[in-house]
Amino acid sequence: MEFVSTPKRTKAMKKLSFSSLFAQLLLLLFVIVWIAPSFGLLISSLRDKDVLAISGWWTSFINTEVNEIHRTLGMDSQYEENGYYYIEDNLFGEDKPKKISSFGITSKDINAYSVGDVATFKDQSEITVDENGNYSWKSESEFTKKKGKRIFISATSPPSFTLDNYKEVLFKEGLGQAFINTFAVALPSTLIPLIICSFFAYALTWMNFFGRDLLLATVIASLVVPLQMCLIPILSIYNDFGALFGVSSKSYPGIWMAHTGFGLASTTFLLWNFLKTLPKEMMEAAKVDGATHYDTFRRIVVPLSIPAFASIFILQFLWVWNDLLVGLVFLDKNPSEIILTAKLKELLGSRGENWEILTTGAFISMSVPLFIFFSLQKYFIRGLVAGSVKG
Repeated sequence: MEFVSTPKRTKAMKKLSFSSLFAQLLLLLFVIVWIAPSFGLLISSLRDKDVLAISGWWTSFINTEVNEIHRTLGMDSQYEENGYYYIEDNLFGEDKPKKISSFGITSKDINAYSVGDVATFKDQSEITVDENGNYSWKSESEFTKKKGKRIFISATSPPSFTLDNYKEVLFKEGLGQAFINTFAVALPSTLIPLIICSFFAYALTWMNFFGRDLLLATVIASLVVPLQMCLIPILSIYNDFGALFGVSSKSYPGIWMAHTGFGLASTTFLLWNFLKTLPKEMMEAAKVDGATHYDTFRRIVVPLSIPAFASIFILQFLWVWNDLLVGLVFLDKNPSEIILTAKLKELLGSRGENWEILTTGAFISMSVPLFIFFSLQKYFIRGLVAGSVKG
């Protein structure tokens, strides 16, 4: 028996420890790169729209310097005291308080005065602004203008988060209905091909019939057919059937069948790849005991194939949920049918500067796929790599 000397063993252990540490650090880097955008999207969706427009999400937990324009009250709010006329109020009104560092009375110099200084307008009236936004506008003559003066301020905004963006997106922008519509499309479009491919893959794996290998080759070959190449021909067929039976081709059943047809090849191939790894002896024993193919499928194959079913469910659901092209082709844009991705596309076109709406809508869109993935992740890798190693 050959023994490894202690110095060589120590050197090998150090090398192995370094390799393991490097692999863990690399994995940690990948996790951070994957999580950071999602975390940033969540934080951005909770921020105030004014602050979000001028600073990144990484500044959410520190004070942010903002430049704003406010207007004082007009003549209706004045009162007289000791021969002078005053208008007093708070620049922020009911908004969340900020700390003012400087202010100005013209856009040419918005930082001309510090808080507490007296600024003089052209009509010789004077105004002072406090740190909390309180101001006192003083004039020797009576105020005669209904509109007040514009005040330019530089203020420090403390970290703040709100759910107002979600309320606006879900109830005012119509994203809530689109969210429900997407569920109505995604669930049937995931379950229908999953049910069909389970029987199809079992037949290709454990049943002997004429043309089985040719059928399997056809399924594999169809994986390389681009989705975009099939859209118009299938829509034309739908239109012909719709005209024949007097129904609209753009409906939920139409998009269910479209997603089923587009996803059936990949789901069948993945499940076939898993089923062929199941013990052949188990199938033969069930056949000897008098079990039919349906009994074998229901009592043996289905319980053993849960990881594969979960993987297929995740992949198909994510594809359907994030789809835009098929939804635009096979559904109308009316509120009762428009899906989430199409609605977000509309918001991006009409509200391109409203980042709070776009970030909130995007996070709502990705929340369901994240929930589905983390709920079924323990099955995902097992089902995805099944069949890659045999034995």
